[in-house]
Amino acid sequence: MLGQTDGTDACCPGLLTAPLDEEQAVDLAKVFKALGDPVRLRLLSMIASKAGGEVCVCDLTPAFDLSQPTISHHLKLLRQAGLIDCERRGTWVYYWLLPEMTDRLAGILTRPAGTPLPASSATTGTTRTPLPASSATTGTTRTPLPASSATTGTTRTTRTTGTAS
Repeated sequence: MLGQTDGTDACCPGLLTAPLDEEQAVDLAKVFKALGDPVRLRLLSMIASKAGGEVCVCDLTPAFDLSQPTISHHLKLLRQAGLIDCERRGTWVYYWLLPEMTDRLAGILTRPAGTPLPASSATTGTTRTPLPASSATTGTTRTPLPASSATTGTTRTTRTTGTAS
């Protein structure tokens, strides 16, 4: 699993160092899925920023307009992702951050200082620009969707036949 190492950093290279293999991508996706929910992200932030390093579930629940079982479910998903751990003490459960996982995420997402992006345009001095609305070289045209889809700002790409003149 992501975050478990055999003593080397080779198991989880940075995204800009080498492509992730399938197992690494699956493990990393679980962590990002856990972080992809606003409630879970807030819970993680509350736990990580708590003075003393741990927080009682009784202090987390009132911050949300959600039931206690729902909060417990979100905390369970954060635990399963390896982001937090907990311990029951009497009636209450106390949670704390597992910094190894957040450090691992930071390492995966961080580009070493001064390292150019792979196939960077920095060597040529050019900048990347968005594709134009139509491209005669590829035969594709991007057109807005009908009014029913206009609120989403999506576009439809259509391929034309024939050759450009």
